[in-house]
Amino acid sequence: MQNDHNFFMELALAEARKGLGRTSPNPAVGAVIVNNGIVVGRGFHKKAGTPHAEVNAIEDARGQTNNATLYVTLEPCNHSGRTPPCTEAILRSGIARVVIGMMDPNPHVAGRGGEYLRAKGIAVECGVLERQCRELNYPFIKHSLTGLPWVTMKAGVSLDGKITLHPRQAAPLTGPESKSYVHRLRNRVDALLIGVDTAIIDDPSLTTRLENGEETRDPLRIVLDSSLRLPVDAHMLNQQSTAETWICCCEDASSDSEERLVARGAKVYRLPKNEAGRVDLSSVLSLLGRKSITSLLVEGGAGVHGAFCRENFVDEVLLFYAPFIIGDHGTPLVRGYCLDSRNDAPRLHNISLQLLGNDMLFKAIVKR
Repeated sequence: MQNDHNFFMELALAEARKGLGRTSPNPAVGAVIVNNGIVVGRGFHKKAGTPHAEVNAIEDARGQTNNATLYVTLEPCNHSGRTPPCTEAILRSGIARVVIGMMDPNPHVAGRGGEYLRAKGIAVECGVLERQCRELNYPFIKHSLTGLPWVTMKAGVSLDGKITLHPRQAAPLTGPESKSYVHRLRNRVDALLIGVDTAIIDDPSLTTRLENGEETRDPLRIVLDSSLRLPVDAHMLNQQSTAETWICCCEDASSDSEERLVARGAKVYRLPKNEAGRVDLSSVLSLLGRKSITSLLVEGGAGVHGAFCRENFVDEVLLFYAPFIIGDHGTPLVRGYCLDSRNDAPRLHNISLQLLGNDMLFKAIVKR
């Protein structure tokens, strides 16, 4: 029976992955309905404010739900939000058993959906492929528990850990396969962040560009710019994009600069300074959390990476290693961050290595 549970939960996970990057601030959730060993319905949550995975799977089953089993990656909701409670739809459908991957992490609602269904006579089982279900929704889990976004630090680096060939030089180090991976990643995150020096040197668009006609969406663009040095002719402010550009500056930044940037379509947020006289990162993350940003991709540069490492704000690391050594002239991955002892190093887990053409992707989660 457990093997059957795992098999059908894998199908539910496959459904959930279809919604990645489209459901925030809601989680990506998938569901399948099984009757007499046959999958009769499938569904996933497509977008916040639209029906949840369970409702879509019930509709897809077309009346074949009586005495069936529902496999769902996240505990069904038992509260009304922008959509009605999924538990009521489950009861109306005649489903006899619900198998849940993970419970809702929100402490205010955790367990209530399962408890309600049990009280109504439905058999409920929990914890099937729980680790895989949790990994699918790290941003939702963190935002539910802390109100802050999940922070991924991403960089293309040489084998000796340099991100440029020469200081203040814009030149990609990694190959096309890594570039494609990054754009698929952008297609799934809520926001990406860079420092103003990177914005000035690279003049990036910070958009999502995928091949083969795949559906794309641009993430929110965030620039850390303490004194509002970003030029108004920056590429990101002069392009066709569905996403906004936010600039986080210090409270005493120039009002004239703000007016010029706002006139180009940017949104400017004035935030407290840290001890170094730059925008306080904890204030930035709190702002994003309040704005329902659940996932943040930090793309650099070295000073920004160093600041996030120094404050221990990184949840996930993605390093794309190019197959060469740069040497002394290159810019290091991080600046302004020093590790005094190996024992003080952040503990990494879920470590994986993946070849992308001639590049190698190092991926890990920071253990708290």
